[in-house]
Amino acid sequence: MTPQLDAVERTALLTAALRAAETRRPDHLYEDPYAERLAGEIGPGLLAEVRAVTFPTGRERTLPSTPDYNAIRTRFFDDYLQQAAQDPGTTQIVLAPAGMDSRAHRLDWPDRVSWFEVDRPAVLAHKDASLAGVEPRVRHHKVAVDLTAPDWPDRLREAGYDPTVPSTWLLEGLLYYIPEPDTHRILRQVAEISAPGSRIAADIVNAAALTLPDMRGLLDVFAGWGCPWLFGSDEPEELFDTYGFTVRATQPGEDGADYGRWPDPVPPRTERDVRRVFFVHGRRR
Repeated sequence: MTPQLDAVERTALLTAALRAAETRRPDHLYEDPYAERLAGEIGPGLLAEVRAVTFPTGRERTLPSTPDYNAIRTRFFDDYLQQAAQDPGTTQIVLAPAGMDSRAHRLDWPDRVSWFEVDRPAVLAHKDASLAGVEPRVRHHKVAVDLTAPDWPDRLREAGYDPTVPSTWLLEGLLYYIPEPDTHRILRQVAEISAPGSRIAADIVNAAALTLPDMRGLLDVFAGWGCPWLFGSDEPEELFDTYGFTVRATQPGEDGADYGRWPDPVPPRTERDVRRVFFVHGRRR
């Protein structure tokens, strides 16, 4: 199934390869026993390209450490979703996009939770083939539709999603790959089908991360694959507030998003012209 994945879809294999590599570390922040099979034959090659530019032989690292970032991001959102699931009012969790995520299979969830995974048909087909024989630990609903399709919320409702009760959303590894108009459209659509009190979490880079010279090596890798980074926001709180979400934006390395693994200084928000990534998390008003 892997060869039919396009450039953007293959980034899910990179994420799986990163999670497999993290799982092999003795000091791993989480265990993903399915990541290696989800990464397939292509994922490790993509990771090797990222490692080559991130940790150049004989030169000091100038790019952010993708392996450490991905480990922290995965653990942060693991914890976020597990904490949300402890709320008796949490009955729906939506991953949009789902990619090669295996949280439904590797973590335990309350019986009341319904789990929805939204992604392109080719991605979900690859995932099904890779996880053949592995049962999810939660009521699991797959919604095979591209998030750029205008009717994806309708397809989600058809799968059993109820917009009248609070839900928890995770938009992981999405917003920097899509143009700004698509970001606004998707956030508006999520808001329209999220009852008050719904949770949301996402990762997003700042605008400078798309243009700074010291990001060039990493940006060139993704652009060379055919999936350039397209959008960033310096004020993610304001972006989400526009659509009725009150959120916090936490940088890796800050309290609650470090886990002893972030290797670089954390620039204060007042400092300009530095690369940043944010873990956004909050609720629908």
